[in-house]
Amino acid sequence: MTAALQLENVTSGYGSAIAVRSVSLSVEPGEILAIVGKNGMGKSSLLKTAMGFLAVRDGQVRVAGQDVTRLPPHTRRDLALAYAPQEKTIFQDLTVQENLRLALPGDREFAARFERVAHWFPVLGQRFHQRAGTLSGGEQKMLIVARGMLTGPKIFLLDEVAEGLQPSVVARLGEALARMRADTGTALLVVEQHIPFVMSLADRFAILKAGEIVETGQAAADNAAVIEEHMRI
Repeated sequence: MTAALQLENVTSGYGSAIAVRSVSLSVEPGEILAIVGKNGMGKSSLLKTAMGFLAVRDGQVRVAGQDVTRLPPHTRRDLALAYAPQEKTIFQDLTVQENLRLALPGDREFAARFERVAHWFPVLGQRFHQRAGTLSGGEQKMLIVARGMLTGPKIFLLDEVAEGLQPSVVARLGEALARMRADTGTALLVVEQHIPFVMSLADRFAILKAGEIVETGQAAADNAAVIEEHMRI
């Protein structure tokens, strides 16, 4: 089976600084892989490299078997690769509807796709005509995630989606992502420091330290201690 996303010995960075060093990983169709580790270890840089926002210095990135190493982000998006960044990248003065509408090139499929997203995030249907800047922090994060969902991705990259959210919102996000995977078979690559959240969601984990993967395993409860130990070191 062809991997939804595959990185082979990928190195990337900023100027003279290396952020991701010789990383190899694959995410199979329908699989959820968690990337965990402390701040500053290169987790967000790894997602930006996979998405094409950070240039690959060495190695190869493949989406559904196609080499996208030198392709720009919008071309990767055309291959059903979506990205929900850590930053709140919404248009505050636009409505929920208008923010979501920007995820698609035309109006024809919007209604049907939004119906599915609203099934996962009912609150967005309730706030459809509300200005995005008036939403709560948790609702804004749901909007960012929903915008990626709306594109119908085969592989979805998510960066710290649980950061700073109250437990009920974290639980809602986890439920929505699990249901999306079950309903559509979307694969997820999730960068996260909220260990209980991501371990309940993922199939496998990889620990990133100083830009390198230092340990991998199944996302089973008895491996949570392994991850917690790396978070302390």
